[in-house]
Amino acid sequence: MANKEALRELQGRLAERLQEARELDHTVGWLAVECAGYPFLLPLAEAGEIFQPAALVGVPHVLPWFLGVANLRGVLTGVVDLAAFLGLRERATAPLREQGRLVALSPRLEVNAALLVDRLAGLRNLEQLAAEPASSGPAAPAFIGVRYRDPAGRVWQELSLAALARDERFLRIGRGD
Repeated sequence: MANKEALRELQGRLAERLQEARELDHTVGWLAVECAGYPFLLPLAEAGEIFQPAALVGVPHVLPWFLGVANLRGVLTGVVDLAAFLGLRERATAPLREQGRLVALSPRLEVNAALLVDRLAGLRNLEQLAAEPASSGPAAPAFIGVRYRDPAGRVWQELSLAALARDERFLRIGRGD
């Protein structure tokens, strides 16, 4: 029970810091999250509220990474398992879904979607990170941004939620589309 209270307190503090960060005039800031052990940075300006996992209503004939729809503050919202969408794992199991968090996309992006992430890892800003040189591998989707290294040596991948909200693959949730 104490662990649940600690998690609620952490989520509350993160929500407060997220709101404070939005109100400050930072040039760049991110919500740091983890999915399937991989670290990601979600731009604060493109992220919405953070929710405890909600009851999901399944949707037939959708791709495995689309978990269903949830009522988040009275708004019917599609829920996407971010790690499964990115091909980092199969669809999240029920215990993982219960422990994760839903990060809603900002209403300004005009897509009622939330991303299931495994863990919140706090807030980051540009002063805490150093950009990594771009790789010369195959072209990445438009929503894959810059890679950054933190002082501990961990590399974080930026994901543009605005570009994700326009991505054809993200928008086509049906199996036959």
